[in-house]
Amino acid sequence: MRTSGFRDDIQGVRAIAVLAVVAYHAGVGPFPGGFVGLDVFFVVSGFLITSLLLREQQRTGRVSLVRFYASRARRILPAATFVSLVTVAGAWYFLNLIDAREAAYDALWASLFVANVRFADEETDYFALDSAPSPLQHYWSLSVEEQFYVVLPLLILGCLAWAARGRRGAQPSRVPGSPTRAIATAVGVLTLASFAWSLYATAQSPQTAYFSTFTRIWELGVGALLAIGTPHFAGMLTTRARNLLGALGLAAVALAAVRYTGTTAFPGYAALLPVLGTAALMVAGAEQRSGPAAVQRLLGTAPMRAIGDASYSIYLWHWPLYVILTGHLGRGLGPGETALMLVALAALSWASFRWVETPFRRAAPRPIGRALVLYPVSVAVVLAGCLASATWVDQHRGPDVPAIATSEFSQAPDGDELAVDPTIALVEASAEAAREDAPIPTDLTPALLDLREDKADLGDCDYGGPPFTLCPRGADDAERTLVVLGDSHGRHWIPALERIADRAGWTAYYLVKPACTPAHVVTVEQGTDEAWEDCAAFNTWAQEQVGELRPDLLVISTSAPAHLVVDGSATSDEDTVVAQMRGGFDALLADLGGSAARTVLLGDTPRLPFEPSECLGTRDATLGSCAGPPTGRAQRVLEASRQAAAASGVEFVDTTPWLCAVDVCPAVVGSTITMRDRSHLTTAYATRLTKPLGRALGLLPARKRAGTAD
Repeated sequence: MRTSGFRDDIQGVRAIAVLAVVAYHAGVGPFPGGFVGLDVFFVVSGFLITSLLLREQQRTGRVSLVRFYASRARRILPAATFVSLVTVAGAWYFLNLIDAREAAYDALWASLFVANVRFADEETDYFALDSAPSPLQHYWSLSVEEQFYVVLPLLILGCLAWAARGRRGAQPSRVPGSPTRAIATAVGVLTLASFAWSLYATAQSPQTAYFSTFTRIWELGVGALLAIGTPHFAGMLTTRARNLLGALGLAAVALAAVRYTGTTAFPGYAALLPVLGTAALMVAGAEQRSGPAAVQRLLGTAPMRAIGDASYSIYLWHWPLYVILTGHLGRGLGPGETALMLVALAALSWASFRWVETPFRRAAPRPIGRALVLYPVSVAVVLAGCLASATWVDQHRGPDVPAIATSEFSQAPDGDELAVDPTIALVEASAEAAREDAPIPTDLTPALLDLREDKADLGDCDYGGPPFTLCPRGADDAERTLVVLGDSHGRHWIPALERIADRAGWTAYYLVKPACTPAHVVTVEQGTDEAWEDCAAFNTWAQEQVGELRPDLLVISTSAPAHLVVDGSATSDEDTVVAQMRGGFDALLADLGGSAARTVLLGDTPRLPFEPSECLGTRDATLGSCAGPPTGRAQRVLEASRQAAAASGVEFVDTTPWLCAVDVCPAVVGSTITMRDRSHLTTAYATRLTKPLGRALGLLPARKRAGTAD
């Protein structure tokens, strides 16, 4: 061992943890559950920090908060601050404007050690593969640990004070271990309460639960309890028992890393496997007098120690390096690129460990409280960097460019004159501007930096899980009723439909559930390969409501799910999905026949081949670089819906001319961004389509004369 009392095997455990996380994020090896490396870190951290505090209490009879937090500041802040600043600068230089600004804000939350609160509040999906993650998302785990470190010393101090009260008037030797028992009891209660909450929260809201301190404290608490109890029983274990414990612990962590996936409900019960496996490893290596057990010898080898020593720097650097690189390229990494990234990670981590971590960690300023200055200095430095980045992003704009106007264009992209309908004419003019690679208008609506959060407000009519309750909007006592049936593509029309219903004096019911098409197909639950039972239950309920309401107008608007269950198996095959959707539309319209006075099937909006926020936020972007043809899959589903409507005698409204002209779909029409992502309307553009949609549905009067603006 390198120093007295230092456990090399713990560095090996840290090495396993960080290697699992890096392998998982980089997609290297068969480790779909490599994220459990964070749970290993939590147990180890709880063990080490509690051991440190207990040794101080046993040595001095007290716990110094100043000494403890000064030590944490030297250990955590320099590297975390440095990586945050480099990440903000890297995001500013390599990523689009939106991601750069978000990274700046995330860095500020991270500097305050509340990054997990931010990501939980935004309902960030840690396992999402279809959205750009924050390059500082991994700071959530540091936030959880530091929040625990605020509570733990205070808890121990409270237990010491309680135990001291009981010793008044008695000799300390007559109440041996009472502070330890009090600490063990308090930590045990906290651990059990957190575990119980973890089970509940994971079942109710897994995305929020993943980042929650309350669902994770029990993992640190297990490590703390080990630190309290191990010295009392470690010497009772035989070498064979320690070998068995070590092997079982290593196998448990490996099994979780190999068998768990992003669909595993986590943390919850599933976290027990890596947590208890790590606990077994910690216990197996606790008794060193008879020599390390077999697994501990493996964990204590020089390569494992070296990786474990630098594990903090490796963890800090791996995620921003990966996210910024893939974000800049706009795609995943190939094998060669992944190898180069790992080489760069090794170099950055070694340099950070050598010249940032180590000097501060070994420093012992006098007075010791001087190290506490690192906290406000760290926040101030990160704040300055964030403000500089965010200010530049917010003010980044070229010369003023006016909105696209039909008066500036004499023809559409196909060479014909612009349409008489002013809405379609402006789309054609915008498509022609894109074909000419014109600059993007300066004053966009919605603001580019707010684009990703631009969703239609459902108010109290947000149908989550059952039981479902009917929710009316508009005039409660209206004589006529409008019902909208759909998924998120029904939801994005609400800004227009709300105004249409209000002007027509109708009551509206928006029976829409995101990702849940009302077409009679079996939708796959997101993140799984299983049928989505809540979706099926909602569709059954929604169709019953349509039958009971007997609306004057039923509007159906939906897209095709990415995956469907066909013959018991999940599939995303395009031909299969299109065929299933055609049959699903036929069955839906047949079942709804006669339920409404009028039924209108609203043709789905085209799907763009690019992400508007990323394209428009790219430096030197133009209207031409942010325009393209609609994707073929969505167009095939659109045609299937048109055919189903014709076969059922149902009215059909084609929305494509409001978004595309001659297979050119511009990201901006006039000065309004049409889509917040590849397939969902912005609230601003949906609002702009109020009159065209209202006229198409026959609820608003026809346009007065040609050339009149909407």
